[in-house]
Amino acid sequence: MKNVKADFVMPIVVLMLICLVMSGLLAATNFITEPIISAGDAQRAEQARIDALPAADGFTKLDYTAPEGSTVSEVYEATNGAGYVFMLKTTGYGAKGSLQIICSIDADGKIVNTATLGHDETPGLGTKVTEAAFAGQFSGVDASMSGVDTISGATISSSAYVRAIADAFAAFAEISK
Repeated sequence: MKNVKADFVMPIVVLMLICLVMSGLLAATNFITEPIISAGDAQRAEQARIDALPAADGFTKLDYTAPEGSTVSEVYEATNGAGYVFMLKTTGYGAKGSLQIICSIDADGKIVNTATLGHDETPGLGTKVTEAAFAGQFSGVDASMSGVDTISGATISSSAYVRAIADAFAAFAEISK
């Protein structure tokens, strides 16, 4: 009976204690770092809004409920009336990729800036939507979106991007009434 306790029970008890101590340390680490990480995320998001709409002096998050199927996830209004910033989430190639896009529209209804904040698109062609050459074509464009082209070979990703920008214009039309 003594060998059973020493050979089987004690190792299990020791491993359980190690797991408990490690779980406690991980929980304590999470408790300490979570506010710091949240503050950093908020600061990066604010900086992305400022980069998207440099004429703004601050932002107020609007209580906007996007219609079903819309890619608009959040809307921010510039406190000085310079325009709006739209956070967009859409699905790219093969429904596996996701694109997080920021789009700013000035008070006159023209795009100031668009940028890809994150993506899971296919390396190579799919990631061309993240390049300045593609996003740059939207600057100064109005709701007609004339002159905006998709990328040959990456039409699914670039079409998803263009549809997301169209959703931003639809939200702009609704909130700027």
